Amino acid sequence: MPILFCEKTNVFHLFNDRVSYIIRLAAGKYPLHVYWGKRVRAIRDDVLSRLTSYTDETFSLHELPLDVLPQECPTFGTGDLRPGMLHIRHADGTHALDLQVVSHRILTEKPPLSGLPSARGEQSQTLLLTLRDAYSGISVELAYTIYDDIDIIARSAKIINNGTSPIVLQEAMSACVDFEQADFSLLTLSGAWTRERGEFVRLLVPGHQGVSSERGASGHQTSPFMALLAPNTTEASGDVYAFALCYSGSFTADVSVDSFGMARAQIGINPFNFSWTLDAGSAFQTPEAYLCYSADGLDGMSRQFHALVHRRITTGKFASSRRPILVNNWEATYFDFNEEKLLSLARCAKDTGIELFVLDDGWFGERNDDTTSLGDWFVNRQKLPDGLAGFGAKLRALGLQFGLWFEPEMVSPISCLMEQHPDWCLHIPGRENVTSRSQCVLDMGLSAVQEYLFERMSGLIREAKLAYIKWDMNRSITNARSMALPPHRQGEVWHRYILGVYALLERLLNAFPQLLIESCASGGGRYDAGMLYYSPQVWASDNTDAVDRLKIQYGNSFGFPMKTMGSHVSVCPNHQTGRTAPLETRALTAMCGSFGYEMDLTQLSDAEKKQIKAQIELFKHQWQLHQLGEYHRLTDAQNDRWFTAWQVVSEDKSVALVQLVLLAPRANAPVLSVRLRGLQEDAVYEDDGGTRYTGAALMKAGLALPPMRGDYSSIQIEFQRLL
Repeated sequence: MPILFCEKTNVFHLFNDRVSYIIRLAAGKYPLHVYWGKRVRAIRDDVLSRLTSYTDETFSLHELPLDVLPQECPTFGTGDLRPGMLHIRHADGTHALDLQVVSHRILTEKPPLSGLPSARGEQSQTLLLTLRDAYSGISVELAYTIYDDIDIIARSAKIINNGTSPIVLQEAMSACVDFEQADFSLLTLSGAWTRERGEFVRLLVPGHQGVSSERGASGHQTSPFMALLAPNTTEASGDVYAFALCYSGSFTADVSVDSFGMARAQIGINPFNFSWTLDAGSAFQTPEAYLCYSADGLDGMSRQFHALVHRRITTGKFASSRRPILVNNWEATYFDFNEEKLLSLARCAKDTGIELFVLDDGWFGERNDDTTSLGDWFVNRQKLPDGLAGFGAKLRALGLQFGLWFEPEMVSPISCLMEQHPDWCLHIPGRENVTSRSQCVLDMGLSAVQEYLFERMSGLIREAKLAYIKWDMNRSITNARSMALPPHRQGEVWHRYILGVYALLERLLNAFPQLLIESCASGGGRYDAGMLYYSPQVWASDNTDAVDRLKIQYGNSFGFPMKTMGSHVSVCPNHQTGRTAPLETRALTAMCGSFGYEMDLTQLSDAEKKQIKAQIELFKHQWQLHQLGEYHRLTDAQNDRWFTAWQVVSEDKSVALVQLVLLAPRANAPVLSVRLRGLQEDAVYEDDGGTRYTGAALMKAGLALPPMRGDYSSIQIEFQRLL
C-alpha cells in the first residue's frame, strides 16, 4: 500500500521500498511539505515535530506563519511572500487565494491528463488533494502518483472555476517543493543549436536561479529539467532531488532562496506571456512534473528517469522492440536529388544491411531550397515522377521500408497554403511578420489547421505506405497572435499551440499505430518527455560530429534513455565541424542511440562499405544491450578532456559493454582505467579476450585498458558473466 493517511496526525505518507514523501495538514487545512527522501519505515516524531505546533485545527489562516512554512501549494496574497505556485486575477481585479483542503481521495489507478501527455499508471497509487478558496469558489486538485518500481513521484494540478464569474490564470506551476535549507548545487542542462544540453553546476545563492524557455518550445538553449545536489554528491553517491517536466512548450524551472535560507523549487509552464481565461465551470490542467529522489548520486537519478521513460512514457510497438536501422539522405544530397540518385543510395544501403530509407526535406511543392513550399504537402513530380507511392514501391522492391520528412507546424511565405489561408499563420496585423529560415508559424491551436495537416499527412502515409516519419520544427515562435482569439485571450496562444501539436500527434498514432515517429526541432530543440510520449526517439542534434555528439549524448543521458536519441554515422570531414574521426568511432558513438547513417554511401570505398556492413551486424547482435540495458556514465564528458567512457549492463547483470573514445592522445601516457558499475560483486566476468575478473574487482579496483593512440580512436570491451 504505497499511500497511507493517518487521521489522527493529518499525515499523508507516499512511499515505496526506497523513498518516502510526507505531507501534513496544518490546522487541518493547509498542506505542508514535511519530508522527501529515503524511505521512512514509520512516521517518526523527529520527522514531524518541527510542524507539530501548527497542526491544531483551531488555528486560523492569519495565525499561521505561511512565509516560513514549507508548503505544497503556496499562493499569493495570504501571507506567504515567496513565489507562489498559482497566480489568479479575480473578476474584481484582486489576486488573493486562501486554498484549504476540503477532501482527499486515494486511487489505485492514475488518471490520464486531458489533452496532455503523461506517464502511465501501472503499479502505482495516486493521491488527489482537493483544495478550495471559499471566497471565489476556485478549487485546485493536486495529484501525486507514487510508483512501486520507480522512485518517481508524478505531480500535476487542475484548477477549476466553481465561481460565477470568469477568472484569469496568470501562473500555474505543476509542482512546488520547499526545502528547509539551501545547501545545494543546482545542475541544469543548457546550450545552443548543435551544442545542446551541456551540464552546468553552480551553488545556490539568495534570489532566483534556474532555466527557462520563452521560445514556444522547450528549446536548444535549455531543458525542462533541474537537479539539486547535496554537498559532495558524485555520480555514484550523494543525495539528488531532481525535477523534469512532461511538456514541450515554454517552461520555467526555478529555485528561489529566501532570507531565511530556505529554498523553493518549482517547475511548470513559463508564466511569461501566459494567461488563461477560466469561465465559470471550466478547468485548466497543468502539465505533469516528475520528482526524483536518489541516494545514489547522479547515476541513481538517471536510472530512475530512464526507467520512467522506458516503462511508463514511450508507448506502442517501438517502446521495447528494435527500431529499423536507417539511412537518411539529407547530408548525402540536401535538396539536390532526383529519383535515380535516391535509388542508387537505397541500393547501396540495402547491400550494407540497412532496413529503412528516409527521404528528408525537398520532396514536395517547388522545394529546391529552404525559401518556399512548406505547407504544400504535395509531391514534386519533377523529382519523383511516379510520386511517393511509386517511389515507395521501388524501395519495398529492394527490401527497404520507406520513411519521410515533414515539417507540419510551419508554412513558407511563398507557398500555396499561405496564399489560400493567410489567417492560419500566427501574425500581428499591421506589423511585418518575422520569419526565420524563411518560415512562418501555423496556428496549431486552430482545428482547421489540425484537420488540414491530418488529411494531407494521413493521405501520404497511406499512399506511400510509410513506416516512419521525421517530424521537424525549425524555428522558435514569434508574432504569436491568433486571429481566432479575442485580444484578452492572446496569452493562451502558446499553450494552445502545444496542445494542438499533441492533438495532431495523438490522432495520427491512433490512425497508424505501427508508425514510428522521430521528433526533431532543428535537432534537439524539443527534446522532452512530452514529445517522447508520441515519438519514442528524438533527433538529438543537427550536429552529427561524433566527438561533439559524445558531449550532447552525455547531457541527454541525465534524463533520457540512450534509445530515445536519434544518432547517425556521418561522413568525414564532418559537415558541421570539419573534424575527421575514424569510421569505427563514429559508429560506436551512434550505436548508443537509435542507430542509423547519414552520408552518401555510394561514394565510399568497398572496404568502408564492408566495415559498415560489419557495424550493422554488430548492432543487431548488441541492440538489446544498447537500447534496453542500464546505462552508466564512467567519465565526465565536460571535464575529462583526455578520454570519455560509458557502460551498458543487461537487466540481469549477465552482460556488460564498456566503450571508450580517446579525445586527446598523449605521449608517455599513464594507463587508462575506469571503474565499472552495476555488476554483481560476487560474480565472475570474462571479457572478449578471455581474461576473467570478479564484479567487485571491476567496480572497486577498476579496469586497466590497453594502450590507445591516434586521434579519436576507440575501443569497446564486452563482458559475459560466467555461470
